[in-house]
Amino acid sequence: MSMLQFFIAVDVTVVNIALPTIGADLGVDGHSLTWVVVGYTITGGGLLMLGGRLGDLLGRRRTLLVGTTLFGAASLLAGLAPSFAVLVAARLFQGAGEAIALPAAMATVVLMFPEGPRRSRALSVWAAVASCGLVLGFALSGVITAHLGWRWTFLISVPFILLAIVAALALVPGGRPASRERDRLDLPGALLLTACPLLFTYAAVEAGEPETSPWVSLAALAGAVLAAAGFVRVESRSSNPLVPLAFFADRARVRANLTTMLLSGALSTSFLLFTFYLQDRLGIGPLGAGLTMLPLAVALIAASVLVPRQLGRWGARACVLAGLGAAAGAMTVIALVAALGAGAAWLLPAMLLIAAGMGFGLVGLQYIAVSGTTDEDAGIASGVQRAADQLGGAGGVAVYMGIGFAPAVHAGDPFLIAAVLAIAGLAVGAVVVSRSPATTEMRPQTE
Repeated sequence: MSMLQFFIAVDVTVVNIALPTIGADLGVDGHSLTWVVVGYTITGGGLLMLGGRLGDLLGRRRTLLVGTTLFGAASLLAGLAPSFAVLVAARLFQGAGEAIALPAAMATVVLMFPEGPRRSRALSVWAAVASCGLVLGFALSGVITAHLGWRWTFLISVPFILLAIVAALALVPGGRPASRERDRLDLPGALLLTACPLLFTYAAVEAGEPETSPWVSLAALAGAVLAAAGFVRVESRSSNPLVPLAFFADRARVRANLTTMLLSGALSTSFLLFTFYLQDRLGIGPLGAGLTMLPLAVALIAASVLVPRQLGRWGARACVLAGLGAAAGAMTVIALVAALGAGAAWLLPAMLLIAAGMGFGLVGLQYIAVSGTTDEDAGIASGVQRAADQLGGAGGVAVYMGIGFAPAVHAGDPFLIAAVLAIAGLAVGAVVVSRSPATTEMRPQTE
């Protein structure tokens, strides 16, 4: 399950450093290239809850195999894409494959381990593998693009995805579907949930383009609001909702997922700030920029060793607050380095803080978000948590980077603006987590 998680996480970030090369090869400008990243992330995040529901209704092993196969086939198509349109379509299918496979994979891990120290260790490994995949995606992108070409950023994962399919067939028990319900799937809810962040991101990205009419962004933003309202209405009336609204009656779960969105938005923004500073400000090539990111991956491995122990000693809420604080510190360092025009070595403290933020923050939030789940709703809980993570990352990049680096914004340094916005979001997350009910599972545990 972790190997599958790793390569899906790699595909979230592996294209970032390769984007200029992709644009030059396919004759596409930077504005259009945004959708190679955002399209994948939003499609995956928007359909994740549908994927979680499929796992509960059809059985996790079957859903896992279907999603993994779709993801592998889409990766092959992306690597062989003859045009930019085919590449974007392949990325959309990759997102759909991820949305189907990952909730089933995470639910399998959750149900293998009882609540307590064993589950905290398992989730720490899961989160550390995902984090390493996200970061190594940058490093691999630089190495692969420099020596093999951008197409291999997609093709390299195909044999490992095949191995994951074989391993799932051999190791994951078949079992019966967790639910015997045979009602129709809530496809309208899934479409509305995907349309809402897609329209919101489009509005945020286009708002900073001077050649785009402000009415276009306003119309997209209004569409996002209508899609959100429509989703709530559909879920409240559906006999078999994608996500039962009663699922959000648990205030700690709601706060955990909201904070996940805010933390992921800051973390995803930090990755692009690293990339832009190294390549655009310092003029470092793709290979050098990718290798410069390796200390972050090493720090994430170290965090994966420390987090399980501290989660049991401090409790989930304290770990989350520590992660939020570390991420805010990293953003502060990035802003200072950019303002001073310092060299790449000065980004090392920010990388270490980002590793701490991901390690402590996301693991603690995952633990809270799935606490108290049963075999009946583990897939939904996993899908909601993962969707919050992914949509939060996409939304954070769209808002923080969209405002900070918009051509229409000339008020200050773009790195400073993006960092300040991210810090504000992290502060909101800290307030949200701090006000969670004390009766929920956020207390220190002992082995």
